[in-house]
Amino acid sequence: MTTTPSDPTTALPGRPPVVDLATWQAARDELLVREKAHTREGDAIAAARRRLPMVEFDGTVEVVGSDGPVPFLDLFQGRDELVVYKHMWYDGAPHQGQCEGCTTTAWHLKDAAYLNARDVSFAIVTTGRWDEVASYVEFMGYTQPWYSARDVDGPAGGSMGYLTCFLRDGDRVFLTYSTTGRGNERVNGSLGLLDMTPYGRGEAWEDKPEDWPEGGSPCWSWRSDADGNATWGPTSRPVPQWTRPGATPVQTLGRHDHHH
Repeated sequence: MTTTPSDPTTALPGRPPVVDLATWQAARDELLVREKAHTREGDAIAAARRRLPMVEFDGTVEVVGSDGPVPFLDLFQGRDELVVYKHMWYDGAPHQGQCEGCTTTAWHLKDAAYLNARDVSFAIVTTGRWDEVASYVEFMGYTQPWYSARDVDGPAGGSMGYLTCFLRDGDRVFLTYSTTGRGNERVNGSLGLLDMTPYGRGEAWEDKPEDWPEGGSPCWSWRSDADGNATWGPTSRPVPQWTRPGATPVQTLGRHDHHH
């Protein structure tokens, strides 16, 4: 039986009850039943995802990368499967003014070694002009292959902000899957770990115990000054940019009318 201790040295106001290890284990085991059901449902959804119909499109449509215009087929790098992150873009914005959410997602996708080991290639596509994109990629220190799909319609371009999956059969190319909304969270390991912590993500929408620390808007995790203080001031950057050696303050935030 779970009880709330009356001893003020163990009871924490606005917090879950403090219990002994055996009581904690019983509660944890009860939650494990739900977690296992969640895992099994996720497996079933993945099985259904593998059976979605496909859309064929022209793989010779050109996108622009570091070597100039290339057919979309080149993004497969000779492999049969391809995952693409479609990175939103604000024309003319300075580096620190690009999409905070896309910055976060792309930062968690810096290394495709384990995808490549399963014969899957990875690339990032965006609608920015290549000269702006190339400058941004250099600034961020990204090593993934980036491409501009400016003015490209259909599955090779189209709406940005999503993860998309493609299959190749010779020179035939098919769209197999695309995320929507919060679907990108699957690749953001930091969010998954935060979901395991007692305070969670620290975002205002979360269901938290009464009197738990209040969260803010999602932007709190994406902008800070050089000292790590969350800010939208003139010297802020998306947080990952500060982790790089030699990162220095910037004097203009650029477009800040897109945050909530």
